Amino acid sequence: MSFLAPVGFAALAIAVPILLLYMLRLRRREVLISSTFLWRQVVQDTEANTPWQRLRRNLLLFLQLLILLLLALALARPFITVPTISAGKIALLVDASASMTATDVGESRFAAALEQARQIVNNMNPQDIISLIRVADIAEPLTSYTADKNELRRAIDAMTVSQGAADWDTALTLAAAGAAGAEHFSIVMITDGGVGAAASLPANIPQPIYVPVGESANNISITALATRALAGQAPQLFAQVTNYGDASADISLVIRLDDVLRLSRSGSIPPRSQLPIPFGEPITEPFETLSATLTFDNDIEDFLELDNHAWAVQNEINTRRVYYVSSNENLFLEQALRSLPGVQTFRGNAENRSLPGEAFDLYVFDNWLPNSLPAGDMLIVNPPNSTSLFTVGAQLEATDEIAVADAESPIASFVDLDEMSLLQYRAVSADWARTLFQAEEGAILLAGETNARQIAILPFDLRDSNLPLLIAWPVLMANLMDWFSPADIVSLPDGLSVGDVLVISPPLLAESIRITTPDGSVRELPATGDRVAFANTEQLGLYRLEILQDGEVTSAQSFAVNLFGAGESDIKPLPEAELQLGGGMVAAAADEQLGTQEFWMWLALAALLLLAIEWVVYHRRLQVPTLLAPAPRRFRFPWARLQSS
Repeated sequence: MSFLAPVGFAALAIAVPILLLYMLRLRRREVLISSTFLWRQVVQDTEANTPWQRLRRNLLLFLQLLILLLLALALARPFITVPTISAGKIALLVDASASMTATDVGESRFAAALEQARQIVNNMNPQDIISLIRVADIAEPLTSYTADKNELRRAIDAMTVSQGAADWDTALTLAAAGAAGAEHFSIVMITDGGVGAAASLPANIPQPIYVPVGESANNISITALATRALAGQAPQLFAQVTNYGDASADISLVIRLDDVLRLSRSGSIPPRSQLPIPFGEPITEPFETLSATLTFDNDIEDFLELDNHAWAVQNEINTRRVYYVSSNENLFLEQALRSLPGVQTFRGNAENRSLPGEAFDLYVFDNWLPNSLPAGDMLIVNPPNSTSLFTVGAQLEATDEIAVADAESPIASFVDLDEMSLLQYRAVSADWARTLFQAEEGAILLAGETNARQIAILPFDLRDSNLPLLIAWPVLMANLMDWFSPADIVSLPDGLSVGDVLVISPPLLAESIRITTPDGSVRELPATGDRVAFANTEQLGLYRLEILQDGEVTSAQSFAVNLFGAGESDIKPLPEAELQLGGGMVAAAADEQLGTQEFWMWLALAALLLLAIEWVVYHRRLQVPTLLAPAPRRFRFPWARLQSS
């Protein structure tokens, strides 16, 4: 055994004044007697005694010297040399992903990982420095490189596990940055092995030291839950359950619609396989959200509980039906319409001046107008004549001077017409329309709303310009389509995973956005700009999003965050020999690393225990003997000795 601070033995010098106090001080007990008349001579004799006394055996003195010895040993910090995982400058990465909540080892894999981290800290050498990095959906360093064991222990005790996947790529990048200027540098990963193929290291960093956690692969999870519905049709439901274990399992899947039990399906899943669960009949009753819960017999081992639940929001595919008519076979316009997502184009006959009886979401007329304008939204390109809604004027000369007249309009977002050239165009005017793009003598794009109809007009033939050849053309068509049929506040056909960023498109007049998380907490965001990002998706479950205007909820929408995929649900521990990250150097066979294990804390606790014993002994000696509590040893009054003499 050696000592890190031998100077602590200097505290033993305090034993000298302790001994002197016992030799100088006369120690007497107070005893109640009936009279002091017979004691006067004794008092006079005692006053004449010398203050120095012979040191006698005393239990209190022995205990105090033993306490002093233990405290001095604790200050000297005794230690023994033990094998350790690594030494020098160490980046300690602790897996805090969802798979670490598995309960196949003790309380959980995460608790076991924290205990491993504490052992590494306890065995570190005085010259070692460690940086602790928590690896969850967001990788974050909890401490800088430090040799302070107490700081590292506090960081370990405060660490929490997440409900999402681990971002190992970012964590390894943070860890590799610590190699700069270090003579001995290593990365220690405490994980169950769910690192992923994308994780890599710089070429000059050796392979990490892998500390495996976990024993079993037994887990059954919901890996898919979704609804789909075409416009005007009832939604269909689909689910999938995966057995990652080594034994077959009989399961039941319970479906709730808006928290009301509605459906249930059962089945048997072979080991390491999937079970698709289709629901043949469409769901005819109205609902907004659904949840699925996985149940099975108690004798089935399922060590990860988080993926036994899943959520979904009814998702109707909003296909926009467009009726298109052109008199000159405009391929540029037709191809642009057909390339837009969620658009179904129906081509009409230009020779028939009437419109079909069924309604469409949007009517697109190119160099053609019907006898009677429809009651729906319209995009009119190169109108041939005036109507009751607008006036078509004279033909205007060519121009390449085009400017944005209304930059605040969403139609003009990211549309750059600086390179546009125009051979000719018509002068079109309408009192309900705003000019979005302006040429020298007139507007080349007008848009507005009249009689509950949205109408946009391009007063030129596309073939008389180079607009279809510019990147601005598909951007302009996409903006127009979003303006005619605004998208949902959030578009999430397949939901989110923990840690994903939600992009919100608030309405124009929205003041704020209120989001209620699955645990009931509420977050409010200002509705500034066309897009608002929400990144606090660290919980599994259903979220409620509300748009506020003048303190009132004008629209609302739900969205779900799930733990889908094998990255976390496949909890099979990865053998140590199989963890090789791309890019890094192959770890060379190194000498056994040695660390230190100290005992000062146990010595300090022993000293504290002896101090409590010394306190009890001292107070027992101060007690006065009574009939109910006689003295622990025989007591004889001095006057009795006088009588016997």
